[in-house]
Amino acid sequence: MLIQIVAVGKLKEKYLVQGIAEYAKRLAPYVKFQVVEVPDEKAPETMSEAELIGVKEREGERILAQIKSDAHVIALAIGGQLWSSEELAGCLDQLGTYGTSHVVFVIGGSLGLADAVLSRAQQRLSFGRMTLPHQLMRLVLTEQIYRAVKINRGEPYHK
Repeated sequence: MLIQIVAVGKLKEKYLVQGIAEYAKRLAPYVKFQVVEVPDEKAPETMSEAELIGVKEREGERILAQIKSDAHVIALAIGGQLWSSEELAGCLDQLGTYGTSHVVFVIGGSLGLADAVLSRAQQRLSFGRMTLPHQLMRLVLTEQIYRAVKINRGEPYHK
């Protein structure tokens, strides 16, 4: 199974890069795992609604260019479904068994995701009502993917 995270922006914080690298290393025996970064759109602090939509659309085009047509897309969105770790594991297991061997999780930039990206997604996932930095979400999501793989294999989770 190929699991990708397509995310807007480049990670700069060393501790986040190291954390993701650690979980990617732990995932390597089980799945092919990749993080694909697309450039974020430079935007002023204050924008009109039209400018905000334009920024999200340009980032959305970059995201969609990285997603293959056969991929099952799960967009991280505040209004998405709340899953437990076990439910995420069940989703990945079901997709791997009956659906697709290519799953893409999408994390938007600081302004969120374009409508075109949300429309392309088969599912929307939320990690709760709290707003978290999109850079931190990459680490949290990577850890949860690792946890899901361990759950599906019936193996203990190594902290």
